[in-house]
Amino acid sequence: MSSPERFGARLAKAVAARGPLCAGIDPHPGLIEAWGLPVDASGLERFALSATEVLAAHTAIVKPQSAFFESFGAAGVRVLERVVETAREAGALVLLDVKRGDIGSTMAAYTAAYVADGAAIAADAITVSPYLGFGSLAQCAATATAAGRGVFVLARTSNPEAAAVQNALLPGGRTVAQGIVDSAAALNAQAGPLGDIGVVVGATVAPGELDLSQLNGPVLAPGFGAQGATVGDLRALFGIGLPGVLPASSRDLLRHGPEQAALRQAVERVAELLADPQENGQ
Repeated sequence: MSSPERFGARLAKAVAARGPLCAGIDPHPGLIEAWGLPVDASGLERFALSATEVLAAHTAIVKPQSAFFESFGAAGVRVLERVVETAREAGALVLLDVKRGDIGSTMAAYTAAYVADGAAIAADAITVSPYLGFGSLAQCAATATAAGRGVFVLARTSNPEAAAVQNALLPGGRTVAQGIVDSAAALNAQAGPLGDIGVVVGATVAPGELDLSQLNGPVLAPGFGAQGATVGDLRALFGIGLPGVLPASSRDLLRHGPEQAALRQAVERVAELLADPQENGQ
């Protein structure tokens, strides 16, 4: 049996075809209400599937936030499974935002749920937390890679309270966040043009905090749009051309629903902005 195509290679092809925008699918109760829908499982389903049909048809990768589905219990998880299926049918990759991180058999169970062969909710990649030690993610990363899937490791997030932990200094003078980036880079060292192990770096982080030059993997950059980061901020933080960077936007797109045409136009506007050479400084 041949090995599955690596996640990094699939992501590179998808971005080349559809651009780097990562569209978040966050069925926040306030957004569901703003769409004129009831905040229950039926409203969740209509919101999430309608949004996915548009976003997954026009972006390389979509990012459902698992917590907003889980809050509706078993019915919400069933909707999440349909979102994953719908996105795949539309040709998008699925990055499931679950931020799992644990040790031993518990992490093995998370791995089996999302990224192993035969996973119950088989995403193309998931977000994971390294704050029980980067080594606690080793088996998850290896399993994901073997299955043609990826992981995005939280490194330097945009929430203000994160700085106290993520910018703390390790022996030798590196920050904790830089240590995470370097550990991810080590796993990508033998990969092709784009590795399977990504990191999460908020688009609102100050330029110069991290050295991403050796990562050889994708960077998920939340904070673009509603949280205030602009294309200029992305350029200042990640450099001209934004290689491997996936600017993530959710609320700033989803607020244009429930009309699918308006939502599609919003996605197209953001995609054009990201592709504009003048905006990117080229």
